[in-house]
Amino acid sequence: MARRQGDRTPLPGFEENPVGPTGREKQDFADPEPLKSHGPARIISLCNQKGGVGKTTTTINLGAALASYGRRVLAIDFDPQGALSAGLGVPTHDVTTIYDLLLSGKVDPRDAIQQTSVPGLDVIPANIDLSAAEVHLVNEVAREQILSRVLRKIAPDYDVILIDCQPSLGILTVNALTASHGVLIPLECEFFALRGVALLIETIDKVRDRLNPAIELDGILATMYDSRTLHSREVLERVVDAFGDRVLDTVVGRTVKFPDASVAGIPITEFAPEHAAAKAYLSVARELIQRGAVA
Repeated sequence: MARRQGDRTPLPGFEENPVGPTGREKQDFADPEPLKSHGPARIISLCNQKGGVGKTTTTINLGAALASYGRRVLAIDFDPQGALSAGLGVPTHDVTTIYDLLLSGKVDPRDAIQQTSVPGLDVIPANIDLSAAEVHLVNEVAREQILSRVLRKIAPDYDVILIDCQPSLGILTVNALTASHGVLIPLECEFFALRGVALLIETIDKVRDRLNPAIELDGILATMYDSRTLHSREVLERVVDAFGDRVLDTVVGRTVKFPDASVAGIPITEFAPEHAAAKAYLSVARELIQRGAVA
């Protein structure tokens, strides 16, 4: 059949594969197979020393997404601001918190676990008391491994443990990295967020060399992406150029639905299940399972 000049319609057998925001071929990750057994958990820290990049939002919604695929998930609120606990609608005062577990070896970690409104997703809460932990831990023997000893007792009960780290590279974050098998770095598609990633990866490398040889970088997750702005597109392009396949194919867009869900105290996958942001976190969960970061 004759082809008109200027006709850009792909010929049969030569269709172009759609390109995702990362510039790579767009992926569609299949739903995972149900697990035949549970535990022991793979521990993943969500870490970035810059605040406001989506660590807590990702912990909440990735945890809920993994739970929806039949995984038993425990989220650890490791930030004195307690945003994870508030975002999951669990109390943070007059209850056993992660602070109590760090400072007392006599407290059973199971006493601190609280169920959320999402089946399969539990949380250990935190409050402002955690801000004093760094001072108390200074004189402790093997202070970098205290969280690891706590989680060792409950890891057999879960498939994945997600640690929502505070925005710093202090002793609490080092504790989280020492306890973890992997690290997921949420990265806002903004220039100043990009600047600190090299320092964070350097810290992960130091922890690997000195404290935890098994730790891996599970991926970098682009968050707050806005395809309408040249700045977002340029930052994401630079991240992919610098880190290659370590950048997840799934990208989470910017939306006002996240704060709305936080106010409601439930994940966006429950608050607005048909929204693009909810589907994005389900895709993140499927991608991490396919990559082997989660069983």
